[in-house]
Amino acid sequence: MTALKGKTLFITGASRGIGLAIALRAARDGANVAIAAKTSDPNPKLEGTIHTAAAEIEKAGGRALPLMCDIRDEAQVAEAVEKAAAQFGGIDICVNNASAISLTPIEKTDPKRFDLMFGINTRGTFVTTQACLPHLKKSANPHVLMMSPPLDMKPQWFSGHVAYSIAKYGMSLCVLGLAEELKKDGVAVNALWPRTTIATAAIKNILGGDKLMRMSRTPDILADAAHLIFTQPSRSFSGNFLIDDTFLNSVGGVTDFEGYRVDPSLPLAPDFFVPADSVPPPGVKIASVSMLK
Repeated sequence: MTALKGKTLFITGASRGIGLAIALRAARDGANVAIAAKTSDPNPKLEGTIHTAAAEIEKAGGRALPLMCDIRDEAQVAEAVEKAAAQFGGIDICVNNASAISLTPIEKTDPKRFDLMFGINTRGTFVTTQACLPHLKKSANPHVLMMSPPLDMKPQWFSGHVAYSIAKYGMSLCVLGLAEELKKDGVAVNALWPRTTIATAAIKNILGGDKLMRMSRTPDILADAAHLIFTQPSRSFSGNFLIDDTFLNSVGGVTDFEGYRVDPSLPLAPDFFVPADSVPPPGVKIASVSMLK
């Protein structure tokens, strides 16, 4: 299936992890990918740069444009978007994947850290979508995707990390408002979130180390879910807050999720922000919070 052949994706934070996985899935269709990220030089603590990502994308069958870009700077974003549009003849899909995380209580949250999370997560999403919009309006099937959670307003999703939650929910509020605002233009705006933790640098370095990594799924599950979103008709499929495995099961017909597990011998760890009434697909079992301690 080459549903995205010739389509152009502008993906923030695509030098590694989930963003790169989404890029590679599109590249296998023959898509063009603009990689907008900060990492141009190798970092001993983080795998991947915009240049290594570009090489992987082209090896997978796509065309790549590495763009060093700090999405907190609207001028850099505007320049990156215009370079991508000029290189590939437009932009069809905008993926707001870049994110900053700090799970700290209020006493331990420095205002600079708050500003970083809000600047990347909420403001960066808004600015990037705004810059891509003129090009998206010219696309035959334009999509905007936020890697952000459902708007489940429960205290448990805020207590202990209010700043991070505000920043992530800010991305989801953009979905809520922009899906309605851009309906007249036929631009789809959706959110995608994982049911389980995903094996990324954030899990390894910030949240739980090796054990939680092994209890996670690979980024491929989000890449496959994102690909399925991009193949939906933009004028009718918008304003959705999607959980990866439920969407793949209900719309994509996927019934076997074992291939996404890092270590099938361990239970799957639940991610933040998944509503209690979100039932996993048949056969999928998630560990209780007590099992993670």
